[in-house]
Amino acid sequence: MARLEYRLLDEANGFPLLFYYDHIDKDEVSLRFACDYLVKGHVVYEKTSCAVEPKCYVIYVKRSTEEQAIDYAYPVVKRWGEIQIELRHYKEGTADYPLIHTYSFKSDDDALLHLQSDYLYVDGVEWEKTSAEVDEDRHVYIYYAQPSM
Repeated sequence: MARLEYRLLDEANGFPLLFYYDHIDKDEVSLRFACDYLVKGHVVYEKTSCAVEPKCYVIYVKRSTEEQAIDYAYPVVKRWGEIQIELRHYKEGTADYPLIHTYSFKSDDDALLHLQSDYLYVDGVEWEKTSAEVDEDRHVYIYYAQPSM
């Protein structure tokens, strides 16, 4: 078990601590390191970097000025012991990202490999990743992608 901290990228103020998680599994830390965004408390934070320090893992973030949290009409159905990743169609200039597919994993490793992948295939369509996000408000990871044509 480990400690994970989210710190604000604000050097002038000593990188203030925003959130922390004691006794977090290292696999979950890896999943979060693979994400470009964090949604928490209906606020979107953009990852700027990650660090491994002697007693904890750190993700540095800044509040996103371009993205906003979305309230999807259909909430995630939390399944005990599973990690869920939504594949959503990213479209530039819109705030609506249609759900293409939901993956459910029992293995952290399988989920991590999907989040780190540049391409996923669903129903014969190749999807190219634009970004990944952990949405704590909805308890789901999101893989944003566009058809690669």
